[in-house]
Amino acid sequence: MDKAGDDTVYTSNPDGTTPPKAFNSIEVKFNYYRYDLNYDNWDIWVWTDKSGGQAVPLDKTTSFGKQGVLKLENLDGATKVGFIVRKSDWSSKDISEDRFITDFSADGKAEVWLAQGQRRIYDNPAKIDRTPRITKAAIDELNKITFETNFPFAYEEGKNPGIVLNGAEIEKVEAAGTVTGGLTNKVVIYTKNELDLSQAYTISKDGFGQATVQMGKVIGSKTFEDRFYYDGHDLGNTYTKEKTSFRLWAPTASEAKLVTYDRWNAATGTEIDMHRSVKGTWTAELSGDQKGLLYTYKVKVGDSWNEAVDPYVRATAVNGDKGAVVDLKETTPQNWKNTKPALKNREDAIIYETHIRDLTIDPNSGVSSAHKGKFLGVAETGTRGPNGVKTGLDHIKDLGVTHVQFIPMYDYNTASVDETHLDQPQYNWGYDPKNYNVPEGSYSTDPYTPTVRINEMKQMIQTLHDNNLRVVMDVVYNHMFSALESNFNKLVPGYYFRYNEDGSLSNGTGVGNDTASEHKMMSKFIVDSVTYWAKEYNIDGFRFDLMGIHDVDTMNAVRKALDEIDPSIIVIGEGWDLGTALDPELKANQKNAYKMPGIAHFNDDIRDGLKGSVFDGNDKGFINGKTDMELRIKKGVVGGIDYNDQIKNFAKDPEQTVTYVEAHDNNTLWDKLAITNGSDSDEVRKQMHKLASSIILTSQGMSFIHAGQDFMRTKNGNDNSYNAGDAVNQLDCADAASSMQRLSISRALYSLEKAILPSG
Repeated sequence: MDKAGDDTVYTSNPDGTTPPKAFNSIEVKFNYYRYDLNYDNWDIWVWTDKSGGQAVPLDKTTSFGKQGVLKLENLDGATKVGFIVRKSDWSSKDISEDRFITDFSADGKAEVWLAQGQRRIYDNPAKIDRTPRITKAAIDELNKITFETNFPFAYEEGKNPGIVLNGAEIEKVEAAGTVTGGLTNKVVIYTKNELDLSQAYTISKDGFGQATVQMGKVIGSKTFEDRFYYDGHDLGNTYTKEKTSFRLWAPTASEAKLVTYDRWNAATGTEIDMHRSVKGTWTAELSGDQKGLLYTYKVKVGDSWNEAVDPYVRATAVNGDKGAVVDLKETTPQNWKNTKPALKNREDAIIYETHIRDLTIDPNSGVSSAHKGKFLGVAETGTRGPNGVKTGLDHIKDLGVTHVQFIPMYDYNTASVDETHLDQPQYNWGYDPKNYNVPEGSYSTDPYTPTVRINEMKQMIQTLHDNNLRVVMDVVYNHMFSALESNFNKLVPGYYFRYNEDGSLSNGTGVGNDTASEHKMMSKFIVDSVTYWAKEYNIDGFRFDLMGIHDVDTMNAVRKALDEIDPSIIVIGEGWDLGTALDPELKANQKNAYKMPGIAHFNDDIRDGLKGSVFDGNDKGFINGKTDMELRIKKGVVGGIDYNDQIKNFAKDPEQTVTYVEAHDNNTLWDKLAITNGSDSDEVRKQMHKLASSIILTSQGMSFIHAGQDFMRTKNGNDNSYNAGDAVNQLDCADAASSMQRLSISRALYSLEKAILPSG
């Protein structure tokens, strides 16, 4: 998965309209202020786009705080300075993400001011608010609140330093931070009785104002999980003609309401009180046939009201901003069958990855204009392009693959594609989830009618099954478009996402947030979601984006739940070792593959071994001229298993390996070869390309190809085309038509794999 946005912090607008200034020498003065006045072991780790990292000591005391100066020479055109404020042993960071300075004087100098806990880079210290205030008041246990301020206050052991907690009685206060000269800025407050997590508490101290107490480490703790884990299967809405029942999990809410609407764009609705039920759930019931009803939930958490779409909703109005009650039985196509194409062993899978829109949107695809770029476009058969070349479904079927994998087709964020403006050019891969259990409306012929997208997606799946093709769904449970604006966080703030020790959001995904699958209700949601897709839509496999963010137990629970439905359902994922705030032993990555039988990992070792690193465009591999790569290739050919003392990798069985050389991310193989071997002729590069595909398709494990790889697809050098539009991303039928020899070779390889590779 590639980033759908840029979360770095700049001192000037990086809008690309003005070319960045380049410097051979740079000088930056870093001024740093800590509210706790404790600068021990703190320094600035810095680097540039032309030099490696180094530490800048904060060795000068100023009226502002501490100062360190960076001076660099011979940079050969550096344009920015990156930095992290950290403790010198990396035991702590003040702001975890990378920040960048891009605004320099004509002679390459800059001065910046930084304040503890603030992401912003200031160009003037007067802009920094240093008013004494409470910076943290968080419930970490049922009778424990951590309290911090930005300035130290007087503290005497055994005494309350004037802290007032409204709504609960304080039993004692203990220092939690450094006490210097009778001053500290951090204490722990113990209450006489357990705190009610659904109640709003405020806390105050003379001179520091008042703050609302927030949820801290108590969220997701064993005590919390034991008290509030709900194992029922009726979350969301349950429809019958006689009544519709609603159940919401919101244990930290003091009130909850069901809000119903009469149209998709209504600004106000009718509020109905929900009733507190077991394990932190809330319920409501509406009598009569509620089919077509639009609704949301409202909860009061602390002193604030939040409104959000039901996370368990299975249908929505246009753009997914309101849930919908539907009769799922009415969404089933007439030819719907529970049977699916045979698959003797999971490692027999040959997976073809594509995007719903890419497959048919080309004007020359032969697909009817009303269905281009839609679910129903994929379901069209008999389509032809230039020179009679088979297109769309017929093209895939002719290749001889077993599975078609679609990159996200759940409901993704409106900022990526606005379903109310489908007459305008819009494009996105969809790695920004909004409603996990709802199909994406832009792929339907009518996103305004909630049942249409469900029915049309089912029609597509059934047609693929009828043509002996299984369906793999790309799922992105590892993050959401925005943590703060997500339905998860609005309904149960702080629970569904993972946090660093300093309270900032963990960002192993690189897009600003990581979900917390180690929390039982998040894990349950993931398992409930995949089983819903498997049962209701007959999905045959799941590709877990950035699977290394998730925990081993959740992935094993997914495998177990799917085995109970159909053991032939495949589970594959990106088992990368990602920097998320989770114990390394718990991460669902390649290193822990042995703990996750029946789950396959994309093998980046053979990918980069064949063509060169995806992180270095100029790096070569086995097929394009790099020497001493044979052992690396052999490890991939055997499916990543322990074949002998030298040929071994992460897998215990070939079914745990996805063997590939190209996917939607990064350059296509053809574009990579254009970079690494631009001086070679097209014919030579074609032979390299064919060699790579031959190795992939004759190796053990699941084989995986990217759409268009069979005819040496180009994206004109775009290595991250997530929003690049149809001109770059569409499958070019004219290119396919001119590549018939390549297609014939690909078909022969697929047939060869099926014929010679052992099963079982």
